[in-house]
Amino acid sequence: MPALYRIFGAEMSPYSVKVRAYARYKSLPHQWLNRGGENAAEYAKHAKIQIVPLVVTPAGEAIQDSTPIIERLEREHPEPSIHPKDPALAFLSCLLEELADEWGNKWMFHYRWRREIDQKACAMRLALAMNPAMDEATQSGFAEQIRDRMVGRVWFVGSNETTAPFIEETFHEALAQLDAHLKGRAYLFGARPSFADFALWGQIYNMWTDPTPGAIIEARAQNVLAWIQRMAWPKAEGDFESWGTLEPTLFPIVRDWAGELFMPWTLANAKALANPEEEFTVMLRGKTWKQKPQKYHAKSLDVLRAKYGAVKDRTILDAILTKASVTGLTA
Repeated sequence: MPALYRIFGAEMSPYSVKVRAYARYKSLPHQWLNRGGENAAEYAKHAKIQIVPLVVTPAGEAIQDSTPIIERLEREHPEPSIHPKDPALAFLSCLLEELADEWGNKWMFHYRWRREIDQKACAMRLALAMNPAMDEATQSGFAEQIRDRMVGRVWFVGSNETTAPFIEETFHEALAQLDAHLKGRAYLFGARPSFADFALWGQIYNMWTDPTPGAIIEARAQNVLAWIQRMAWPKAEGDFESWGTLEPTLFPIVRDWAGELFMPWTLANAKALANPEEEFTVMLRGKTWKQKPQKYHAKSLDVLRAKYGAVKDRTILDAILTKASVTGLTA
């Protein structure tokens, strides 16, 4: 039996299923282990911080944080590559990967804990995942504790009475754009999954499993629905496309998601942490966005900037980014 990568995760964690889909794509021998229940002690033995996913390599090394996990595994298992050879497209994939992890999570987390139907459904699923052996009465009580705690944490992604309509409005628009882009196309950058596919899929897949956003996706976005199902077990069906064929439907995504939402938000977040400020306000599409700064994301912005700086010839990339009003990639 081949040596296994052990992936400790949770089905309701977009970052966990992101890594699992990657392992499936690479045909890496692996074992999917629920973090809770009988695996809790083994998880605690390896986890330096209390997050999922956690990957234990065949050599017994523990790795955490979905993006570094995939980057590490990609260096060790480069084929089939998740990075287009075109340096401009490779960076756009990295940009959308980071956007999905940070801004896409706002869509997912907001919908999961905004409405009572989603709160109750998700809390019950989480309770059962943490301890599958509990009886129904215990599960119900535990689910209520989870619900109370998580509903009180929506502020973390910036969801509040002011921003809630904007979060949902931008998701509806993004879903329509994504559906148009995936019409007749298997993955975001062509006929094989990219770095960006795994991150965005983790968020959208989790939304699809929740009552309210799941109903929206199934009613309005059949191409996205097919992509959700395809990405559960992704495979290379061809090569990446060129910017020429991607541009008509991918450029609006880069412009509206990155240029108008993500980059203005992340730059304001970084500024608030540098000052420092307890709360920051930024105008997004003429709407006021207010939230507490997120410490982790300032570090990932630095990583994104380093990836941009590593692109040797940025002529084509800079033309795309300038047209899309994507700024702030240099400190």
